[in-house]
Amino acid sequence: MGMLAIIVSLLLLMLLAYRGISVLLLAPLMAALAVLLSGDGAFLLPIYTNTFMGALGNYVMQFFPLFLLGALFGQLMADSGAAQSISNGIVKRLGTHHVVLTVVMACAVLTYGGVSLFVVAFAIYPISRELFRQANVPKRLIPASIALGSFTFTMTALPGTPAIQNAIPIPYFGTNSFAAPGLGIIAGSIMLGLGTFYLQSRVKKAAAQREGYGTHTERETDTHSDVDTAPGMPLAIALIPLVMVIGLNALFTYGVFPAMDLSFISDAFDNVTPSRQTGLWAILIALLSASAWLIITRWRHWQDLKATINQGCFGSLLPIFNTASEVGYGAVIASLAGFAILRDAVLNVSPGNPLISEAMAMSVLAGITGSSSGGLSIALQTLGSEYLAMAQQAGIDPELMHRVATLAAGGMDTLPHSGAVITLLAICGLTHRQSYGNVAMVTIVLPIAALMSVITLGTLFGSF
Repeated sequence: MGMLAIIVSLLLLMLLAYRGISVLLLAPLMAALAVLLSGDGAFLLPIYTNTFMGALGNYVMQFFPLFLLGALFGQLMADSGAAQSISNGIVKRLGTHHVVLTVVMACAVLTYGGVSLFVVAFAIYPISRELFRQANVPKRLIPASIALGSFTFTMTALPGTPAIQNAIPIPYFGTNSFAAPGLGIIAGSIMLGLGTFYLQSRVKKAAAQREGYGTHTERETDTHSDVDTAPGMPLAIALIPLVMVIGLNALFTYGVFPAMDLSFISDAFDNVTPSRQTGLWAILIALLSASAWLIITRWRHWQDLKATINQGCFGSLLPIFNTASEVGYGAVIASLAGFAILRDAVLNVSPGNPLISEAMAMSVLAGITGSSSGGLSIALQTLGSEYLAMAQQAGIDPELMHRVATLAAGGMDTLPHSGAVITLLAICGLTHRQSYGNVAMVTIVLPIAALMSVITLGTLFGSF
């Protein structure tokens, strides 16, 4: 009954989320349903107030500044005229046949540079919207383009990526972020190449059917600022805020903070470990600085700066609570007895082949939790040492185990109930019905194909 409760709850959550019902209501209701079906109804209220709301609150406490500044930065980019200038410059230089690749590569540069995928979505969406409108490409393809550049190869495949998914396996396998670089590059190339080809084929099909950008004025007004944008700016000036986000983030992450003695912070705050926080602090400083630069340098050109700031701040609330609600749901599911049975079952699939067993475990757990980092953490915390021992016994390089783990976690993590997917669609002002099919293709189907390729190559030639 425990396993059945989780499956029923998860299926209903995905189905109802796909049909457009808010996850703010769905997540606690489906978590409660799982608790009731598991026979733990007597603990329903404490599970809600402590487990669900505790996880939700912790997520908001940790990431709200990031969502707030990310949304504000994206709104400032749009209303300052910077997004319009960048889109005009890119279209002028590349034409209207490369808008998908342009958006994908813009997202890839930012995420590979260490910028949070949520921040990238906030920052790139205004640019994507203008590019797709000018090229008369359906808006419904924007989420898939952003997802391909943000949720796939730069998150799990490319060597050295600072994504949390690439860092979680390090202490378990004794590796580093550059584990199996050759295989990572191959996997990344598969995702980028096939993903771009697929999305471009959707663009051509839409053009053949005379489908244009579409009419989305009402939803865009609800989700984004309806104030007039400021006059355009030179392309070189418009690019400065994006360069600032990447540059300042890298500067503080690899230069300023490592050179500082931050032990005084640990002495003053018992629960703060600076080494675990500096990555987030660097991003916040970069976003705040880039936003301040936009406000100050365009001071005389703003049509209504107060409206822009307010709209940006308000725009951060729905995405963060959507994601936090999913985190709360995952915490409740993970606390149920049925989850332990299901976890042990998937972690012991094909014990004779550690790569296959590991891939199955990461994929299933990421799908259940709707989170690549969540599924990865649960699996490695439970059987990380066993996987390492199995790999050593089979003569498999731990670096290969590392890369397979990250790639597998980045496959099934974007099912319809995924907080990242829900947030992305909310930012773009679109629904699952409009865009999820294409998102699933580039974030589930193609990453799984890349994972299978890496397992095959790793089995034949080892880690490289």
